Amino acid sequence: MFDLSPAEWTAIELSLRVATVATLVATPLGIALAWLLARREFWGKAALDAVIHLPLVLPPVVTGYLLLLTFGRRGLVGAWLADHLGIVFAFRWTGAALACGVMSFPLLVRPIRLSIEAVDQRLEQAAGTLGAAPFRVFATVTLPLALPGVLAGMVLGFAKAIGEFGATITFVSNIPGETQTISSAIYSLIQTPDGDSAALRLVVVSVVIAVTALIASEWFARRATRRLHGN
Repeated sequence: MFDLSPAEWTAIELSLRVATVATLVATPLGIALAWLLARREFWGKAALDAVIHLPLVLPPVVTGYLLLLTFGRRGLVGAWLADHLGIVFAFRWTGAALACGVMSFPLLVRPIRLSIEAVDQRLEQAAGTLGAAPFRVFATVTLPLALPGVLAGMVLGFAKAIGEFGATITFVSNIPGETQTISSAIYSLIQTPDGDSAALRLVVVSVVIAVTALIASEWFARRATRRLHGN
Protein backbone atom coordinates (compact mmCIF):
# COMPACT_ATOMS: atom_id res chain seq x y z
CA MET A 1 0.00 0.00 0.00
CA PHE A 2 2.70 2.51 1.00
CA ASP A 3 5.46 1.22 -1.28
CA LEU A 4 5.83 4.38 -3.37
CA SER A 5 7.15 4.05 -6.89
CA PRO A 6 10.00 6.23 -8.24
CA ALA A 7 7.46 8.25 -10.25
CA GLU A 8 5.41 8.90 -7.11
CA TRP A 9 8.50 9.96 -5.17
CA THR A 10 9.37 12.32 -8.03
CA ALA A 11 5.90 13.91 -7.89
CA ILE A 12 6.21 14.34 -4.11
CA GLU A 13 9.69 15.84 -4.33
CA LEU A 14 8.60 18.19 -7.10
CA SER A 15 5.53 19.31 -5.13
CA LEU A 16 7.65 20.09 -2.07
CA ARG A 17 10.19 21.98 -4.18
CA VAL A 18 7.52 23.96 -6.02
CA ALA A 19 5.62 24.83 -2.82
CA THR A 20 8.80 25.82 -0.97
CA VAL A 21 10.09 28.06 -3.77
CA ALA A 22 6.64 29.61 -4.28
CA THR A 23 6.31 30.39 -0.57
CA LEU A 24 9.83 31.76 -0.08
CA VAL A 25 9.62 34.00 -3.15
CA ALA A 26 6.09 35.23 -2.38
CA THR A 27 6.68 35.97 1.32
CA PRO A 28 8.75 39.19 1.01
CA LEU A 29 6.29 40.64 -1.49
CA GLY A 30 3.39 39.48 0.67
CA ILE A 31 4.83 41.19 3.75
CA ALA A 32 5.39 44.42 1.83
CA LEU A 33 1.85 44.48 0.41
CA ALA A 34 0.34 43.47 3.75
CA TRP A 35 2.12 46.37 5.46
CA LEU A 36 1.03 48.75 2.69
CA LEU A 37 -2.62 47.72 3.04
CA ALA A 38 -2.49 47.79 6.84
CA ARG A 39 -0.61 51.04 7.41
CA ARG A 40 -1.23 53.32 4.41
CA GLU A 41 -4.24 55.02 2.84
CA PHE A 42 -3.95 55.76 -0.87
CA TRP A 43 -6.02 56.07 -4.01
CA GLY A 44 -6.74 52.64 -5.47
CA LYS A 45 -6.25 50.73 -2.22
CA ALA A 46 -9.53 48.86 -2.66
CA ALA A 47 -8.58 47.95 -6.22
CA LEU A 48 -5.18 46.63 -5.11
CA ASP A 49 -6.83 44.57 -2.38
CA ALA A 50 -9.28 43.17 -4.94
CA VAL A 51 -6.47 42.22 -7.35
CA ILE A 52 -4.55 40.45 -4.57
CA HIS A 53 -7.59 38.37 -3.64
CA LEU A 54 -8.74 37.78 -7.22
CA PRO A 55 -7.22 34.26 -7.45
CA LEU A 56 -9.54 33.18 -4.64
CA VAL A 57 -12.67 33.88 -6.67
CA LEU A 58 -11.51 33.30 -10.24
CA PRO A 59 -11.66 29.73 -11.58
CA PRO A 60 -8.11 28.36 -11.30
CA VAL A 61 -8.14 27.51 -15.01
CA VAL A 62 -8.75 31.19 -15.80
CA THR A 63 -5.79 32.20 -13.64
CA GLY A 64 -3.63 29.60 -15.37
CA TYR A 65 -4.69 30.81 -18.80
CA LEU A 66 -3.92 34.42 -17.86
CA LEU A 67 -0.49 33.30 -16.69
CA LEU A 68 0.01 31.53 -20.01
CA LEU A 69 -0.94 34.68 -21.93
CA THR A 70 1.38 36.78 -19.77
CA PHE A 71 4.36 34.52 -19.05
CA GLY A 72 4.10 32.00 -21.88
CA ARG A 73 6.85 31.74 -24.47
CA ARG A 74 4.94 34.19 -26.66
CA GLY A 75 3.28 36.07 -23.80
CA LEU A 76 3.49 39.79 -23.12
CA VAL A 77 6.15 39.35 -20.43
CA GLY A 78 7.30 35.82 -21.18
CA ALA A 79 8.57 36.63 -24.68
CA TRP A 80 10.77 39.45 -23.34
CA LEU A 81 12.09 37.29 -20.49
CA ALA A 82 12.92 34.45 -22.88
CA ASP A 83 14.56 36.63 -25.53
CA HIS A 84 16.56 38.92 -23.25
CA LEU A 85 17.18 36.92 -20.07
CA GLY A 86 16.69 33.33 -21.20
CA ILE A 87 14.02 32.78 -18.55
CA VAL A 88 11.18 30.48 -19.57
CA PHE A 89 8.27 29.64 -17.26
CA ALA A 90 5.83 27.78 -19.50
CA PHE A 91 6.05 23.99 -19.20
CA ARG A 92 8.84 24.24 -16.60
CA TRP A 93 8.78 23.52 -12.86
CA THR A 94 9.55 27.18 -12.28
CA GLY A 95 6.27 27.97 -14.02
CA ALA A 96 4.52 25.61 -11.63
CA ALA A 97 6.08 27.55 -8.74
CA LEU A 98 4.87 30.80 -10.28
CA ALA A 99 1.32 29.46 -10.65
CA CYS A 100 1.32 28.10 -7.09
CA GLY A 101 2.68 31.38 -5.77
CA VAL A 102 -0.07 33.37 -7.49
CA MET A 103 -2.84 31.04 -6.29
CA SER A 104 -1.58 30.93 -2.70
CA PHE A 105 -0.74 34.64 -2.46
CA PRO A 106 -4.11 35.80 -1.01
CA LEU A 107 -3.90 33.19 1.76
CA LEU A 108 -0.40 34.38 2.55
CA VAL A 109 -1.19 38.10 2.61
CA ARG A 110 -4.40 38.05 4.64
CA PRO A 111 -3.02 36.70 7.98
CA ILE A 112 0.04 38.93 7.71
CA ARG A 113 -2.11 42.01 7.14
CA LEU A 114 -4.36 41.19 10.09
CA SER A 115 -1.33 40.59 12.29
CA ILE A 116 0.24 43.94 11.32
CA GLU A 117 -3.06 45.73 11.93
CA ALA A 118 -3.10 44.23 15.45
CA VAL A 119 0.29 45.74 16.31
CA ASP A 120 -0.09 48.78 18.56
CA GLN A 121 1.00 51.77 16.47
CA ARG A 122 2.04 53.61 19.63
CA LEU A 123 4.98 51.22 19.90
CA GLU A 124 6.04 52.10 16.36
CA GLN A 125 5.64 55.81 17.11
CA ALA A 126 7.72 55.47 20.27
CA ALA A 127 10.52 53.82 18.31
CA GLY A 128 10.33 56.61 15.76
CA THR A 129 10.59 59.32 18.41
CA LEU A 130 13.76 57.64 19.68
CA GLY A 131 15.36 58.19 16.30
CA ALA A 132 14.74 54.87 14.55
CA ALA A 133 14.33 55.10 10.78
CA PRO A 134 11.03 53.79 9.33
CA PHE A 135 12.61 50.60 7.99
CA ARG A 136 14.33 49.98 11.34
CA VAL A 137 10.99 50.46 13.12
CA PHE A 138 9.43 47.92 10.81
CA ALA A 139 12.28 45.40 11.16
CA THR A 140 12.67 45.67 14.95
CA VAL A 141 9.14 46.41 16.14
CA THR A 142 6.40 45.68 13.61
CA LEU A 143 7.75 42.51 12.03
CA PRO A 144 8.66 40.70 15.29
CA LEU A 145 5.24 41.49 16.75
CA ALA A 146 3.54 40.33 13.55
CA LEU A 147 5.63 37.15 13.35
CA PRO A 148 2.77 34.75 14.28
CA GLY A 149 0.74 36.10 11.38
CA VAL A 150 3.71 35.83 9.03
CA LEU A 151 4.23 32.19 10.00
CA ALA A 152 0.53 31.44 9.64
CA GLY A 153 0.45 33.07 6.21
CA MET A 154 3.53 31.19 5.03
CA VAL A 155 2.15 27.82 6.10
CA LEU A 156 -1.27 28.50 4.59
CA GLY A 157 0.42 29.53 1.36
CA PHE A 158 2.62 26.43 1.43
CA ALA A 159 -0.36 24.13 2.03
CA LYS A 160 -2.30 25.80 -0.79
CA ALA A 161 0.68 25.44 -3.13
CA ILE A 162 0.96 21.73 -2.32
CA GLY A 163 -2.65 21.19 -3.37
CA GLU A 164 -2.79 23.54 -6.36
CA PHE A 165 -4.00 21.92 -9.57
CA GLY A 166 -6.11 23.97 -11.98
CA ALA A 167 -3.82 26.92 -12.67
CA THR A 168 -0.72 24.73 -12.67
CA ILE A 169 -1.93 22.18 -15.21
CA THR A 170 -3.27 24.96 -17.45
CA PHE A 171 -0.03 26.93 -17.39
CA VAL A 172 2.64 24.23 -17.38
CA SER A 173 0.70 21.10 -18.36
CA ASN A 174 1.30 17.70 -16.72
CA ILE A 175 4.79 16.57 -17.66
CA PRO A 176 6.17 13.69 -15.53
CA GLY A 177 9.43 14.64 -13.86
CA GLU A 178 9.12 18.31 -14.82
CA THR A 179 5.70 19.73 -13.89
CA GLN A 180 3.76 16.74 -12.56
CA THR A 181 3.01 17.55 -8.92
CA ILE A 182 1.06 15.39 -6.48
CA SER A 183 -2.27 16.82 -7.61
CA SER A 184 -1.66 16.31 -11.32
CA ALA A 185 -0.20 12.86 -10.66
CA ILE A 186 -3.38 11.89 -8.79
CA TYR A 187 -5.46 13.22 -11.70
CA SER A 188 -3.45 11.12 -14.16
CA LEU A 189 -3.66 8.00 -12.01
CA ILE A 190 -7.44 8.08 -11.61
CA GLN A 191 -7.75 8.27 -15.39
CA THR A 192 -5.83 5.02 -15.90
CA PRO A 193 -6.81 1.41 -15.15
CA ASP A 194 -5.42 0.05 -11.88
CA GLY A 195 -4.28 3.51 -10.81
CA ASP A 196 -6.48 3.74 -7.74
CA SER A 197 -3.92 2.31 -5.32
CA ALA A 198 -1.18 4.69 -6.41
CA ALA A 199 -3.63 7.61 -6.33
CA LEU A 200 -4.67 6.69 -2.79
CA ARG A 201 -1.04 6.58 -1.67
CA LEU A 202 -0.48 10.09 -2.98
CA VAL A 203 -3.71 11.28 -1.36
CA VAL A 204 -2.46 9.98 2.00
CA VAL A 205 0.90 11.67 1.46
CA SER A 206 -0.73 15.00 0.61
CA VAL A 207 -2.95 14.82 3.71
CA VAL A 208 0.06 14.03 5.92
CA ILE A 209 2.03 16.97 4.47
CA ALA A 210 -0.90 19.37 4.92
CA VAL A 211 -1.62 18.28 8.50
CA THR A 212 2.07 18.44 9.41
CA ALA A 213 2.33 21.95 7.97
CA LEU A 214 -0.69 23.15 9.94
CA ILE A 215 0.58 21.63 13.19
CA ALA A 216 4.01 23.18 12.61
CA SER A 217 2.38 26.55 11.95
CA GLU A 218 0.47 26.42 15.22
CA TRP A 219 3.58 25.38 17.17
CA PHE A 220 5.76 28.13 15.71
CA ALA A 221 3.03 30.74 16.17
CA ARG A 222 2.57 29.84 19.85
CA ARG A 223 6.32 29.82 20.41
CA ALA A 224 6.66 33.23 18.79
CA THR A 225 3.79 34.58 20.88
CA ARG A 226 5.36 33.29 24.10
CA ARG A 227 8.68 34.90 23.20
CA LEU A 228 7.01 38.23 22.45
CA HIS A 229 5.27 38.18 25.84
CA GLY A 230 8.40 37.10 27.68
CA ASN A 231 7.09 33.67 28.71
